[in-house]
Amino acid sequence: MYNTVYLLVEAIIQTSHKTAQEAISEIQETATCTITDTKKVKIKELKFMDYKLKS
Repeated sequence: MYNTVYLLVEAIIQTSHKTAQEAISEIQETATCTITDTKKVKIKELKFMDYKLKS
């Protein structure tokens, strides 16, 4: 069986960027994430979803 699940991640950051959007963009470009398989769950694809703040 294939399903799509959305896992939320909380990140508390300190930044010198002037806006939160700039900080989010930098994180999206450079961040990595590791989620491993379990006995009953195999990860087929993992990606960061784009997140945009309203300007």
